[in-house]
Amino acid sequence: MSASAIFILDLKGKVLICRNYMGDMDMNEIDHFMPILNKREEDAEVSPLVCHGSAHFLFIKHSNLYLVAMTKKNANAALVYSFLYKIIQVFKEYFKELEEESIRDNFVTVYELMDEVMDFGFPQTTDSQILQEYITQEGHKLEVGAPRPPATVTNAVSWRSEGIKYRKNEVFMDVIESVNLLVSATGSVLRSEILGSIKLKVVLSGMPELRLGLNDKVLFEITGREKSKTVELEDVKFHQCVRLSRFENDRTISFIPPDGESELMSYRLNTAVKPLIWIESVIEKFSHSRVEIKVKARSQFKSRSTANNVAIMVPVPSDADSPKFKTSTGSAKWVPEKNVVQWNIKSFPGGKEYIMRAHFGLPSVESDELEARRPITVNFEIPYFTVSGIQVGTFNHQPADLIPLLCFTNASFHIHTRLRCCIDGNVNVMLIIDFK
Repeated sequence: MSASAIFILDLKGKVLICRNYMGDMDMNEIDHFMPILNKREEDAEVSPLVCHGSAHFLFIKHSNLYLVAMTKKNANAALVYSFLYKIIQVFKEYFKELEEESIRDNFVTVYELMDEVMDFGFPQTTDSQILQEYITQEGHKLEVGAPRPPATVTNAVSWRSEGIKYRKNEVFMDVIESVNLLVSATGSVLRSEILGSIKLKVVLSGMPELRLGLNDKVLFEITGREKSKTVELEDVKFHQCVRLSRFENDRTISFIPPDGESELMSYRLNTAVKPLIWIESVIEKFSHSRVEIKVKARSQFKSRSTANNVAIMVPVPSDADSPKFKTSTGSAKWVPEKNVVQWNIKSFPGGKEYIMRAHFGLPSVESDELEARRPITVNFEIPYFTVSGIQVGTFNHQPADLIPLLCFTNASFHIHTRLRCCIDGNVNVMLIIDFK
């Protein structure tokens, strides 16, 4: 069993809209959700699950809303949370932004969507492109009648409509990867892994069948080819359009793609990765007087590559004022609403090192509360640079007379580096890399 009911609440716990899918629980149980949640927040015992008797509330907070699923004890929690995040994505496709105002302004559409995406507590059609074919934000005249669900809802290929035609056939492919690193104080990588996904934008006519081959280590072992430039994919997860039996047999990714944008697959790689931009910081705080910050940024990639639009966010005390900056390149500014110094460097060549110094005044009276040490964040992009080395070896299509224009758009990426903490000489660093 999955969800008995779904609620959308405002920040005060007032029910904006709800849908009872199974009728096996008292809907008034939701009145206990917000008081229990507030008490847990006061006791610093917040968790994504709240219980009251036999009622279990699984919730996520988005913007100024709470999306709550009410279930019984034997519910599949992973399925419920996956569904809640999915309906947020569906609502965003319809209303651009999901917040209290958009729910109130589109009440009828929201209820229709909630009625279609789940049936008797189990997720059904959650593809926004299919839903938009028969649930629209436009009114229907009485003589026209209610729109019928498209045949794709019950077809074997439920993710793609029939009769799609384009004058120009194109396929765009994006590789998006996030890299988690554990780095020692000396800069050596202790642990690293890459979490990646392949996203498609398909503009193809009819029902094309695509076949994709990657430089997968297992595939090269099966075919007896050279394995020097292969990657070992782990924890691979596919879109429902991929034929799993074909992949298990010969590691070929064969599928009829959804129309428009979709995520084809996600994967994980255990491979050694070094920080591309290394950050060293020294923060000296003088009580009742001032705080001085020195940040050194060093690029650790080859000189022929250049990082563009570098933004280094350095946290400062919330009571700091009177900022003064000095940079060897770029410009620095104080962002008081975020309590950070933002150091912007338009172009950062490989093998270079730059320094930024900041000076802030502090009040004469200090607060007794200790502030948490927040991470330093670095955002940048490097054109024509890859990290994991994943490559597309083959790309085929049927019918044969359909010749798509294939474009790979994994040329640049963004990296966010977070210096988590420094304990016993070890610094935790997290890199998030998005290829575009």
